[in-house]
Amino acid sequence: MKLNDRLAEIAAGPQGPSVGAFFDLDGTLIDGYTAVAVYRDRIRKRDVGLRELGQTLGLALDMRLRGADLDALAAFAVGALAGRQEEDLEEWGERLFRQQIAGLVYPGARQLVEAHRRAGHTLVMATSATWFQAGPVARDLELDDVLCTRHGVAHGMLTGLLDGGALWGPAKARAVEAYAERAGITLTDSYAYSNGAEDVPFLAVAGYPCALNPDGDLPAAALLHDWPVLRLDPPGSHFGVGALVRTSVALSALLGSVGLSTGVGLLSRSRATAANLAGSIGPDLALSLAGVRLRVSGEHNLWARRPAVFMFNHQSGLDMAILGSLIRRDVTAVVKREARSDPRFAAIGALLDVAYVDRAAGRGRAALEPAVAKLRAGVSIAIAPEGTRSPTPRLGRFKKGGFYLAVEAGVPIVPIVIRNAGDLMWRDSLLVHPGTVDVTVLEPIETAEWPIDEIEKLVDVVRAQYEATLRQWPGDHAPVETEHSS
Repeated sequence: MKLNDRLAEIAAGPQGPSVGAFFDLDGTLIDGYTAVAVYRDRIRKRDVGLRELGQTLGLALDMRLRGADLDALAAFAVGALAGRQEEDLEEWGERLFRQQIAGLVYPGARQLVEAHRRAGHTLVMATSATWFQAGPVARDLELDDVLCTRHGVAHGMLTGLLDGGALWGPAKARAVEAYAERAGITLTDSYAYSNGAEDVPFLAVAGYPCALNPDGDLPAAALLHDWPVLRLDPPGSHFGVGALVRTSVALSALLGSVGLSTGVGLLSRSRATAANLAGSIGPDLALSLAGVRLRVSGEHNLWARRPAVFMFNHQSGLDMAILGSLIRRDVTAVVKREARSDPRFAAIGALLDVAYVDRAAGRGRAALEPAVAKLRAGVSIAIAPEGTRSPTPRLGRFKKGGFYLAVEAGVPIVPIVIRNAGDLMWRDSLLVHPGTVDVTVLEPIETAEWPIDEIEKLVDVVRAQYEATLRQWPGDHAPVETEHSS
């Protein structure tokens, strides 16, 4: 089965919250195992002794080679964390997700989850992983509930015992059946996904099971039960020699265009001419050579009101080239003052005439004045309200700086919503994969009359527009307005 076939099947199948979509985690939603990330982090912090490591490996081999169930390994792993604060484990799980696990989520798995969400299904993770491993993934995917292995907790501390057994094999199937009865879910109309043969009982309780990224004996079991088999492309699976060549050529072209533009600027004695020339040809050329196209909805909103504060959701190193190709001219960025003395950035900063902001001055007018002056001089500002690249396609928390800037200068905010740049160039990757990036430019939001003491309401308004657009993407339901050619 192909992914598009499954997506079409979901859209045409039973609808509503009485239909469940149950997802295993390790190897199913993510390309790997959360337990590996946990132990790797503990080993790096020297939190695992040789005795514990040896016993863990022995129990894991016992499962792998002799087919032992998970209970002994889970009980030992949970016991090793006895006495830890539950709150500390929550923070640990979130950090591991951001740093390691977020990049393992299959892009196709996100599409499956969204297809079930559009169908109104109840979305549930069913996994043998613990809450600290599973919870951050479930929150990122915005699942409705989680069935997982639970640590015993007393007075905010881990007891070292399991709260019930490990959710493994038949135990997972029983947990799903009990959940369905409580939640009013009709299992014969529901969907289940897993990659492992231990989950055959779990898959069998659903009317629409799917062997997702199956390994071991599951392909044979799927064939026996006539279950569909779906394999998703792992994150970064397309990055090879071709990606390295394309990326190198694109970067060389971008740097070459900057050099050419600088030369033109020197001859014309105009920094603005050089910056606009670089913004007009450099990003287009780089994206074209990398094999990246932009499919843009609402492109006219880029020119409706200038100067403006152009805001964008940030998840990829491609974002800067995308913004350059879209905004093109009379735009700069806000950069902390310390970057002025960084030799790696100085030349670009000079070309773009960036607004250097002194963070030591706080968030008052004095700190914003360099950027406000750019806007009042007719130069737009591009800024990521999240402040940094998000580890997943989900929006991060919006900071207030760009909103203060727009209100202080009395210019509109133009939200630029980027959907899938991270699929072509992941957060920490240096390589670009060819493909199409979807962009929606929303209507300008006027700020001239917005009270400065109600910035938080403005943040909420803009963030809600991002969330609504990402949830209900224009191009998924109607013809896209513009094919933006590089």
